[in-house]
Amino acid sequence: MVLPPGGTRGTSASPTTPASARSCGPGRIPRRPTREGSALRILGCGMATAVGLTAPASCAAIRGRIDGFRDTAFIAAGGQWIVGAEVPLEQTVRGTARLAHLAAGPLRECLGLVPAVRPEDIPVLLCLAEEERPGRPAGPDMSILLHAAGLLGVTFHPESRAVAAGRVGGVVALHHARHLIEHGRVRHVIVAGADSYLSAATLQAYEEDERILTGDITDGFIPGEAGGALLLGPADARGNGLAVLGIGFARETATILSGDPLRADGLTKAVSDALAEAGLAIHDLDYRITDVSGEQYAFKEASLVLSRLLRRRKEEFDIWHPADCIGEVGAAAMPCMLGVTLAAARKGYAPGPGILCHLANDDGRRAAVVLRAEAES
Repeated sequence: MVLPPGGTRGTSASPTTPASARSCGPGRIPRRPTREGSALRILGCGMATAVGLTAPASCAAIRGRIDGFRDTAFIAAGGQWIVGAEVPLEQTVRGTARLAHLAAGPLRECLGLVPAVRPEDIPVLLCLAEEERPGRPAGPDMSILLHAAGLLGVTFHPESRAVAAGRVGGVVALHHARHLIEHGRVRHVIVAGADSYLSAATLQAYEEDERILTGDITDGFIPGEAGGALLLGPADARGNGLAVLGIGFARETATILSGDPLRADGLTKAVSDALAEAGLAIHDLDYRITDVSGEQYAFKEASLVLSRLLRRRKEEFDIWHPADCIGEVGAAAMPCMLGVTLAAARKGYAPGPGILCHLANDDGRRAAVVLRAEAES
């Protein structure tokens, strides 16, 4: 059995439409009716990770279980080098400039998929770290997107936004992209993400909480960085892609640092809502892909969700976690995860067409997406 991307067997909230160029995050929206089909399709992707500077290179490495883990320039409290997953960018830049460079390559890949469409006709929703994240680069979020556009020599649609919501931000942006396309305001949207945990302030904060994987701490994650982008279009767009069937949001009260017993109420609710919108049960899907990056809490949460929702025996229900190869990449996780699923569908090594994607923030926000791989319409 092929388990490509580091895989193994085995109170409700929703997003509001972004109202500012600064950020957008979960809020309340009316419940959407269950429906057949999809108003949104993922048509292509771009990636810049520790294992490849393009989507094909990254996905091939992840399929082969090649990781990008190396000693960084940072030293842990115990005196050993911190292992991380650094992207080998051509230029040595830090802070917001590094995030712009991480985003530029994946954006270029997505723009190259629709050469007949002008960049100024495509909104870009750029996902970034949540504002409370330790070590987050200072400065206006939109400056990162403008810098990336400058690197590419293009201008993007006025509806472009920064989405400062961490790992779940990709799903928040996906929801807003669906709104834009459903209402005919645009035909294409790019959901992108850029994030890096490889800064002294970020590493120090997570090391103090004993969450960085070191020789002394075994229940932790490997810090990484990445850029990712997804080209989205309407359901009638041509080409093999991923149909977005359902989206769900919720909040978990037993967060990773709370010390409260974990029942996975938040993620269970998010997954249930996504399944309900898709008109499916969890046993109808073929595999899962998650942002699990090595901590036992996240593995336990994913297991609890499955035990609470699965009501029919499945011989196999793989769980893929690309962080095994690219490290913890924060706001870039969702574009990279769905880029992996798109490659798996097109190359024919996915377990099946039905996919459950779920993500979790440290502050309790949870998000889930149900997708189906579809051939050209």
